Amino acid sequence: MANILDEILATKRREVTEAKRRVPLAKLHDDIAQLGATRDFVAAIRAKHRANMPAVIAEIKKQSPSAGQFRAAGDFSPARFAASYEANGAACLSVLTDREYFGGSADDLRAARAVCTLPIIRKDFIVDPYQIVEARAMGADAVLFIVDAAPIDAFREWEELAASLGLAVLIESHSQAQIRQALTLATPLIGINNRDLTRFATDLDTTLRLAPIAGDDRIVVTESGIETPEAILRMTENGIMTFLVGGALMKAADPGAALAALFARRHSA
Repeated sequence: MANILDEILATKRREVTEAKRRVPLAKLHDDIAQLGATRDFVAAIRAKHRANMPAVIAEIKKQSPSAGQFRAAGDFSPARFAASYEANGAACLSVLTDREYFGGSADDLRAARAVCTLPIIRKDFIVDPYQIVEARAMGADAVLFIVDAAPIDAFREWEELAASLGLAVLIESHSQAQIRQALTLATPLIGINNRDLTRFATDLDTTLRLAPIAGDDRIVVTESGIETPEAILRMTENGIMTFLVGGALMKAADPGAALAALFARRHSA
């Protein structure tokens, strides 16, 4: 493989082929029919902004290719983390469902949703519209699109599918060319990943460099590498008020308490 992202996407395509054999699309739609309405992911973020507060999408994940295992064996509880995140001011949750590289599962998302009222984004590598329907069936309120994971024309079509299911879309970019593609979608949520997924190297200047391209009518979500009050202050001073934070929190004994402490110190950094 040319890079890590290519490897992940190839694995994901094989997984989706197997998932389609195991659970037909019709079964997913039957499952969706038994669910209530989705929670409004975008509204939850905007509510924090109206209160002049950072909107944090707090992440639940067991491991990552760059950081390895976040917690000791037996100390991973999506339900406990979700409840703590909600109690400590998160706007939304992000739950990794990729199994091979991040150790996640649909059950992690279901467990988190069962104990809180926060909207939840399914964090995975979407390469097929089947996964969007699958996300709704597992209880997600939003899905992540990564610009390099599929042609942008496909994502524009899949955005319509997501909307028909009540799902919000966060589209993630890492370069000027990618963010210009992302802006051809209707979603207000424009993610800027400070981590280059081809090499898993992180540079916070990525958000600061690309955010002006998004314009004032979109919500820029800075992702990856947000680990210190100094990093948060740099972002807020440049008008970035939405954060997707995972690794820095998952390493803490109580991720929710770590979230509160990290953002409480942003003005005094």
